[in-house]
Amino acid sequence: MTIPSASRRRSGRPAWAGRNYTLLTAAAVVTGLGNAGALIAAAFAVLEAGGDGGDVGLVAAARTVPLVVFLLIGGAVADRLPRHRVMVAANTLNCLSQAAFAALVLSGEARLWQMAVLSALGGTGQAFFSPAAEGMLLSTVDGEQAGRAFAIFRMGMNGAQIGGAALGGALIAAFGPGWVLAVDAAAFAVAGALRAFLDVGHTARRESAGMLRDLREGWREVAGRPWLWGIVVQFSVVNAVVAAAESVYGPLVAEEHLGGARPWGLALAAFGAGTLLGGLLMTRWKPRRLLLVGTVCVFPFALPSAALAVPLPVPALCAVMFGAGVSIEVFGVSWMTALHQEIPEDKLSRVAAYDWFGSVSMVPLATALAGPAESAFGRTAALWGCSVLIVLLTVAVLAVPDVRRLRRRTGAPVAEGVVAAGLPGVPGGLPGVPGQADGPDPVSRY
Repeated sequence: MTIPSASRRRSGRPAWAGRNYTLLTAAAVVTGLGNAGALIAAAFAVLEAGGDGGDVGLVAAARTVPLVVFLLIGGAVADRLPRHRVMVAANTLNCLSQAAFAALVLSGEARLWQMAVLSALGGTGQAFFSPAAEGMLLSTVDGEQAGRAFAIFRMGMNGAQIGGAALGGALIAAFGPGWVLAVDAAAFAVAGALRAFLDVGHTARRESAGMLRDLREGWREVAGRPWLWGIVVQFSVVNAVVAAAESVYGPLVAEEHLGGARPWGLALAAFGAGTLLGGLLMTRWKPRRLLLVGTVCVFPFALPSAALAVPLPVPALCAVMFGAGVSIEVFGVSWMTALHQEIPEDKLSRVAAYDWFGSVSMVPLATALAGPAESAFGRTAALWGCSVLIVLLTVAVLAVPDVRRLRRRTGAPVAEGVVAAGLPGVPGGLPGVPGQADGPDPVSRY
């Protein structure tokens, strides 16, 4: 069913921003605001319960492990069932687990094992949510306006993360972590309600011959495209070393050389501001060679680790982080546009699951090895090693012919099986550390 353009104009939305796209974007902003504060609140809840830094890491790992374990299954399920139902079910699980987490913290009776179990439920929810959301967004966008739609979606998501982190920190200081976790539970409830209204009537019914066959078909889609598996492998390492540099080494460098947590917070805020500018740039810029431009823009992502290795003064570090945010957002929008253009609609969630799996699977290992690497080689050498790995992997990806040759299609239909749903419209992220269920990924490619 096609909505007349005049009706779209009367709605006050741009012609390309259809109903599904608007609902997806609004829901992502709501959960982004809640998740950013909740990640901080969970850490403080562990500390208030008498835990130490190791316990905070344990609760974080409890969320990441089921995310990695269930991602591929989540992708197969999302390509088999109506995606919006999978998203709503995942949001419901996250709402209930966060509400229970909040109740325990507010009661003052929270135990470490209870917080770990509830965090694991959150990671399980994300494992099923993320591939479904990715496939839903990618299948909702019009081919000609896909880049702009993805850019605006990511601007909303990144802006919500920035605002949510700032708001969450203030609320924790004023009211304690329990109430911030309760707000996050409410955000999941609101987002789930919005996603329940998504229209999937345009999507053809999918027949499945079994879970294992579905997974094999998804793998063939990935393995048959060198540009796709090459970038997934690249970011499995890039995300891991960036996570180690920013979550382990960054705070230590800030404490010893930059003046403490405040300047490090400014640097992270500068990165967030850069992602917003990068998104704004990509609402206008449509590079012809999508992956060539996007991959070249990964090189500046090596600079923050190098800046910490020196270390640069705070203003220079903030400038480097800002530039990295701009460039990585150019990559993120280009990547989403390439997936939208090249992957059949009925396999989008399975491909997204393999991509997410690559993005997050090595992050726990890298953060666990950051301390031993510092002891063995020194922090400066470890940080330079992070930068060198990013550069070498990016050079290797540029050597893949399909990465250099893949071109944006103009005036051509979208990938086989993708339906515009009668409304041009459009989730996604870039490699980054995932939130509870619909946070961006490590750098979130979606």
